[in-house]
Amino acid sequence: MRDFLPAEKARRERVLAVIRDRYRAHGFDEIETPVMEEYARLHAGIGGDNEKLAYNVLKRGLDADAIAAAADDPSQLTDLGLRYDLTVPLARFYATHRGQLPTVFRAIQIAPVWRAERPQKGRYRQFVQCDIDIMGDASARAESELIAATLDTLDALGLEGGTVRINDRRALDWMLDSFGFGADERPEVLITIDKLDKIGPAGVAAELRERGATAVAVDAFEGFLTRPVTMEYHPFGERQIRKLLPGSAPDEVVAHLVGIGEAVAAARGGSSEGSPEVPLVFDPFLVRGMGYYTGTIFELAHPSVDYSLGGGGRYDGMIGRFLGQDVPAVGFSIGFERIVDLVPAADGGAAAAIVLVHDRDVPDGELLAHKAGFVAAGSRVRLEQRTKNLKALLERAAADGYTSFAAVQAGAAPGSLEVKPLA
Repeated sequence: MRDFLPAEKARRERVLAVIRDRYRAHGFDEIETPVMEEYARLHAGIGGDNEKLAYNVLKRGLDADAIAAAADDPSQLTDLGLRYDLTVPLARFYATHRGQLPTVFRAIQIAPVWRAERPQKGRYRQFVQCDIDIMGDASARAESELIAATLDTLDALGLEGGTVRINDRRALDWMLDSFGFGADERPEVLITIDKLDKIGPAGVAAELRERGATAVAVDAFEGFLTRPVTMEYHPFGERQIRKLLPGSAPDEVVAHLVGIGEAVAAARGGSSEGSPEVPLVFDPFLVRGMGYYTGTIFELAHPSVDYSLGGGGRYDGMIGRFLGQDVPAVGFSIGFERIVDLVPAADGGAAAAIVLVHDRDVPDGELLAHKAGFVAAGSRVRLEQRTKNLKALLERAAADGYTSFAAVQAGAAPGSLEVKPLA
């Protein structure tokens, strides 16, 4: 959990303003949920490993005897917890307010979440998530809208060239089934497959054997991973998808993915399958660890870094746990803490920011009158008493985002100050 100095806070708010603007331009509406949710909801088995990282809140009024009696059962000690993501609270929000929401609801959530991580570069215990979600639409249009809005947001932040790796949990399940893995061993198999880009085909096969996975299935999977493949390039579309999957992939899943590609191509200025404008890449081994994904899954990539900048997927079963009936839902989250450091510095196009450097003897009334005049004209204004080291004062103001300054002496008439650039 971190503090932010003024310059860094201003940078973060500038990036957040761009994200909000682009999300709203694509028809999403911002909501807000409490920072805490009920313990049972946060630990319902749908949050994956994040549930283990949740900060739980001790029940009020417990005495030492009650705490000792319930020491082995956290659910008896706590009734609330800090949210570890924004998707579980959104599902509860939608189930609570469905009658007041449109049939297809497009939500923005931009807020901090908390996880008891081991702090390291890129991993924090408090961090901001920027989510957009669509509830009530089971068609490929929902994924297409999310991807188009996310790529547009990346462009608006000056990070053109982003791509989206995409897969479908149904394709993963079908692939594992075709190799011969049993349904009960899929979760462990997926954990190992998720390491493919780090340990390679041989490492994946070795770990699966070490885990005791079905031997015949491991052999078939290893053979598929190491099969000879032709080098011709296929852009995102049916040919690319079928080439990267074994045998005869399910037509429904392939059609769903192809439909997403065609819609995103149109949104990005392309016209059909095969257009080089489609920034999608089919990855049959993209897993994403959240247990609530039921269909399409995706991750946001950028050529400037070797890690993902966000991700999401379809979670059609989650809202039904709170509502009693299934509602289709899909979401995409930008990793704000990763993106904010990549965004280029401001180009100076913001409103004027002026430092009024005044002598000690200037009356307060005169200072406030000068300041009010600049504020009324649309400028941001800071008062600074002149110091012996004027250069250091001005350098600090420039670091805080101020662009100009004016010297103020006692008796100066309003509107008479000479404004000079800081640069």
